[in-house]
Amino acid sequence: MTGSSRTDLSLDQLCVAALRTLSMDAVQQARSGHPGAPMGMAPLAYCLWQEVLRYDPCDPCWPDRDRFVLSAGHASALLYSLIHLAGVRAVDGEGKPPGAPAVSLDDLKRFRQLGSVTPGHPEFRLTSGVETTTGPLGQGLGVSVGMAMARQWLAARFNKPGFTLFSHDVYALCGDGCMMEGLSSEAGSLAGHLKLSNLCWIYDSNRITIEGSTDLAFSESVPDRFRGLGWNVIRVADANDLVSVLQALRSFKKTADRPTLIVAESHIGFGAPNKVDTASAHGEPLGDDEIRLAKAAYGWPQDSKFLVPEEVTGHFSQGLGRRGRELSEAWSGALQSYRSAYPELGKELDMMLSRGLPQGWDRDIPAFPADAKGLATREASGKVLNAVAKAVPWLVGGSADLAPSTKTLITGGGDFQAESPSGRNIRFGIREHAMAAALNGLSHSGLRPYGSTFLNFLDYCRPSIRLAALMELPTVYIFTHDSIGVGEDGPTHQPIEQLAGMRAMPGLLVLRPADANETAEAWRVLMPLRRRPAVLVLSRQALPTIDRTRYAPASGLAKGAYVLADAEGGKPEVIIMATGSEVAPCLAAYEALKKEGVRSRVVSMPSWELFEEADEAYKRSVLPPEVTARVSVEAGSPLGWERYVGLAGRSIAMRTFGASAPARDLEAKFGFTAENIASTARDMVRGKSA
Repeated sequence: MTGSSRTDLSLDQLCVAALRTLSMDAVQQARSGHPGAPMGMAPLAYCLWQEVLRYDPCDPCWPDRDRFVLSAGHASALLYSLIHLAGVRAVDGEGKPPGAPAVSLDDLKRFRQLGSVTPGHPEFRLTSGVETTTGPLGQGLGVSVGMAMARQWLAARFNKPGFTLFSHDVYALCGDGCMMEGLSSEAGSLAGHLKLSNLCWIYDSNRITIEGSTDLAFSESVPDRFRGLGWNVIRVADANDLVSVLQALRSFKKTADRPTLIVAESHIGFGAPNKVDTASAHGEPLGDDEIRLAKAAYGWPQDSKFLVPEEVTGHFSQGLGRRGRELSEAWSGALQSYRSAYPELGKELDMMLSRGLPQGWDRDIPAFPADAKGLATREASGKVLNAVAKAVPWLVGGSADLAPSTKTLITGGGDFQAESPSGRNIRFGIREHAMAAALNGLSHSGLRPYGSTFLNFLDYCRPSIRLAALMELPTVYIFTHDSIGVGEDGPTHQPIEQLAGMRAMPGLLVLRPADANETAEAWRVLMPLRRRPAVLVLSRQALPTIDRTRYAPASGLAKGAYVLADAEGGKPEVIIMATGSEVAPCLAAYEALKKEGVRSRVVSMPSWELFEEADEAYKRSVLPPEVTARVSVEAGSPLGWERYVGLAGRSIAMRTFGASAPARDLEAKFGFTAENIASTARDMVRGKSA
């Protein structure tokens, strides 16, 4: 490999120019996009893919492939151009290649257009070769940490003498924006602590953001920051110098005790003979005239569009393609031998990678006896989690320094640390944002991860949860301390709006169980999910364990909502519906109303999403349209409950923040008592009669 030159187009330089010009042409054709970063990072991306990456374009789901994460997702044109030139094949829903190109030349011409596989930012599942959805800056970095952690865990679990099934590395390309986001520091700190030597971040240090020079708002020394976080830091003075780039990548490969940050100095839109306007280079097409000048500077035909010389695709095929094919075929052969040598581990690996579950995985989930005192649903969840963990070895996770409170420790699972990567308990530290992003990386790698914190800190996790829903990843989030029942900790810790916010997120399954047995059923529902994230919302305070000999079985949770207690002797006059900790006082109100001769029905609604997915006949059987006297009870925002109570109904809910006081005092103040619920239901019936 030789250094760069503007006049002598070597084969390497021809490939780099092809990457640049395809990216420019795609953005210009769309009249939308970011050409600067793809132009500046094309040499480095080419060098990584062609010379270093362990990746088979014909089998882009090969489990031991190196991962390339484009954290700077606005540079998507670069990734699509790489996928096209490398000959990556599309895969179906089961990860099997049907043979078609993942990104054709026509796909590049339809960049950012409706229905294309080349959207404005890379989207996992939509485009083969895209390892994770990126766009929100820094997210790709957090995900890459989870991917690197997964590799370490997989190697510790499955590698055996003579069988190195997992040895891949994880690369993430990021920019100044990623480095400014706090997530980069959280994720970098975690990676440094865990000494993830298989993780390499490549920092495109071009000192430009949308507003202009980074000097306007960013003056720290990024290399010094990462040295302090325990990283190996390598500087490449010119991102166009392929020799220096390759040396840096090889230095990373030799580093065995820490993650690596390669700081690559570049100029956005580098190569154009005139100084390109910052905003145009970063966030807008260059324009036809500027593109012609840039192509001339690259030694490229000025009037060509979407030109791909045959030598370029042939070169990629002989480099990345041949190397990747040999590696993946060797791996597949080793896996066959591994299955013979270690049949149980082989079955486990196959099941994990296919998102399956062992037969009888839920056999040991406990059933909880009726108990007026009961226990907190976080306590019940901890018991269920440990029962499931015994049957599903790849269930791993932890908390943001709150495991004693969220009850998320796997007993005997060991801690995941640099010296013990087989541990199943991950100590994320007080890094909620990095935890949520890393969970997605773990999920991408086939593990079944969960993470936990208090519900009011959901906001620190929300960007990653949103991406999990967008990517259809079966990540599990466990949020405890779910209401004003937190009590004396006060309004800073009492979630009011969080349930409504999560329910507004497409594709996210929210489960707020009413007691221990509903909690057990919630785990039965969420564990088989293959393409959907789930949120388990749990109480800190003890909740009565409902007597299921008197009331309906907890298995009704699977339908999202079910009739827990029904009117005797005729149709209900009023329907009372609730979730979580508010179900028990509704049952008490039901009993009081029954003594008065008021026919009421109590509906437990642990999951709106599951209820909405039920057939119309079932929904009408639970909430008969003719019964318009309805009351909802939930210690959160009433937003959304109007769907179920109707215009004539009432919602006992939180319309202000909470307060610092014992939980019982708060329940009385805000109306979450059996007496107030019964009074409200009684008023509804009287109003109807009148």
